[in-house]
Amino acid sequence: MSNEQVAPETKGVAVEVLATVDLAREIEGIERRELRMRMVTIEPGGVFGPIHDHKGRPGTVYILQGTITDHRNGVATDYGPGVGWPEDRNTTHWLENRGTIPAVEISVDIVRQE
Repeated sequence: MSNEQVAPETKGVAVEVLATVDLAREIEGIERRELRMRMVTIEPGGVFGPIHDHKGRPGTVYILQGTITDHRNGVATDYGPGVGWPEDRNTTHWLENRGTIPAVEISVDIVRQE
């Protein structure tokens, strides 16, 4: 069983939406989608789970503070401040903060409007 299959539920996570743009007003043919920017804070011992994918919800992440461990394909990778990664249709993962200070990331993605 891989790390992803036993990913814990979300705990110790705060999400603040910083900005959104209605893409239908900006790009012809993109109805019911928005560009969203969030600040995600994961407390020490916190988890952003359970395992999830980014099919239909591509984005990028940039770490401002702390270290975030990204679990995908059975591999745990640590990312610290000043590092980012893409989240595309092939991304299936979960995140955690194994450190001693809050980890803060900026997440930008395209999502369906509710």
